[in-house]
This record gives sequence, structure tokens and C-alpha cells, in this order.
Amino acid sequence: MVGKRVVVTGGAGFIGSHIVDRLMSEKCEVTVVDNLSSGDLRNLSKWSENPRFRFMLGDLLEERTIETLPRECEIVFHLAANPEVRVGTRDPRMYYEQNVLATFGLLEWLRRSSSAKTFVFTSTSTIYGEASQIPTPEDYGPLCPISIYGASKLACESLISAYSHSYGLKAIIFRMANIVGSRSRHGVLWDFITKLRLNRDELEVLGDGRQRKSYLLVEDCIDGIFAGLEASANVIAIFNVGSTDQVDVATVAKAVADEMGLREVRLRFKDELEGGRGWIGDVRNMLLDVSRLMRTGWSPRHSSLESVREATRRLLSESAQ
Repeated sequence: MVGKRVVVTGGAGFIGSHIVDRLMSEKCEVTVVDNLSSGDLRNLSKWSENPRFRFMLGDLLEERTIETLPRECEIVFHLAANPEVRVGTRDPRMYYEQNVLATFGLLEWLRRSSSAKTFVFTSTSTIYGEASQIPTPEDYGPLCPISIYGASKLACESLISAYSHSYGLKAIIFRMANIVGSRSRHGVLWDFITKLRLNRDELEVLGDGRQRKSYLLVEDCIDGIFAGLEASANVIAIFNVGSTDQVDVATVAKAVADEMGLREVRLRFKDELEGGRGWIGDVRNMLLDVSRLMRTGWSPRHSSLESVREATRRLLSESAQ
């Protein structure tokens, strides 16, 4: 990766900005494209004066944004997407446009490009739906997502696969568990922190609290992405990225409260949906098989609970500044 010319869509966001940090540390020339709907320029502030860094304010749904991408780009990291799983049933068109249609436009640009031939895509564990095989490997099937978000990401994966085989692109897809850490401003940890700051005595938990999920610290995630990149030789490669264990949501809630110094918080479970789900499309049991990625030499340095606690400490520190 050293010295490559790279475009990062969604590069002002949580995971995207950490990828930018790694690319800049490897002396790459980096162009970030972000509409700042959920990203934050402060995540990139340390690179703003660097001549190898460029920021483009733009929306991938607008043709003028696509057409102004740097022609000399060699690699595209595509992270721009709507990440809010819970709102999909209220506005499914939003997921089609911001996830699927935006990805299609970017792939069309790559098809016409003479230099950009590597496409890196961050997907999600939700494409597996309620998998009957736990831990779930990359070749599990059939893939039946139960959320609009998961369906939109699976549609993107299908487009990427077809374009790779049809037009000579190299693609690497990373299916993520719950990634946590500094700069995150959505997801369960931020939700719990926000609620506990408003009410230090009681915490509402969506679902019955018994949903079991995998959490991975963002630094481990970034290491995994770059390990997968270095090891990928095929036209298309797919890697799960996650921890090797699970933790239930009630334990996550207690850990967040504990890191905030709140020892007597009552958990109030909002258990209104079938199966104790927190929202429509909530996968109750998720653990990815990450053995394929581990064969590259990568391994997560933190357990799910360790990741939750460390991420909470960082978020509390950031938001107190």
C-alpha cells in the first residue's frame, strides 16, 4: 500500500477516518469524498495541511461528484453508506439510494477508469440474517438478511462481484461485526452513554437484553482490513472481521454504566418485538467465523467485552473535551 493513490468514500466517518490515518501513515496520496451527513471533518483535522491529503465535499448520488474523482486513483475504499440499521423499515428507499445506487455509480466510474482497478468494500454481518451456523463462515448460505440495511449491503456485494468478474476489477469485501471505538457516534455504546447522561438511575435497553453479539475494537478492525488486502490475490476476496467471542446486550449495558462510575443503574428492557429483538431486523445471535482472516497472521487483540469497555472509555474521554 505504500505510496498508492487512494480514494476513500465516507472517509470522514468512524471507520473511514481510521482507514485514512493508516493510509496517510503509509505515505499514500489520499482523497476523501464525504457528504458529512454522519461524518465529521474533525476526524481528519490532523491531515488538513498535508499535501498528500485532499478532501472533497460531495454526494455519490450526484454525477458531478463521481466525475470529479481523481483520474489517477489506483484503489477505492468504499465506506460511504447509511449505517443506521434500525431506521430501515421507516425509509427503505433511503437504503436503496444511499447504499445500492451510490455503489453502482462508483462501480461505473471504476469500469471507465484506466487506473483504478482495486475496490475495497466494507459490508456487514447482517447479510447473513439469522444464520443457523455459529460461528458463521464466509461461505455460509443461503444468505437471507432480515433487515433492509443487510439487504442493501448484500445487493452491493452482488454488484461488486459481477463488476469484478465482468470488467477485470479486483475486489475485497469485509463483512464486519459490531465495530466500536473512538470517533463513533452511533450504535449501542453511544446510545447507552447518551441515555445514561440524561438519566443516571435507569437505562432503557432495546429488546430482552439476551441478544448475543460480537464487538471488535476499531484498531483491530483496521489491522484486519489491511491484512486481508495484503493477502488477497483472487478477482474477489471476502473476509469476516470480528472478535472470536460474544457478549449479551445486558452485559454491554452494565459495562458501559460501570465505566461511567454508575454502579446502581436499573436496566429497563423494552421487550416488545417477537423473539426479544431490539428492533425490526435485529439479529439475536451473531458471531462470525474469522479463521480465514486469521490465516493471514491477523488476530483480534481484544475480546468483545474488552473492546466494549475500551471503546466506552475513549468515547467518554472524547465527548468530555
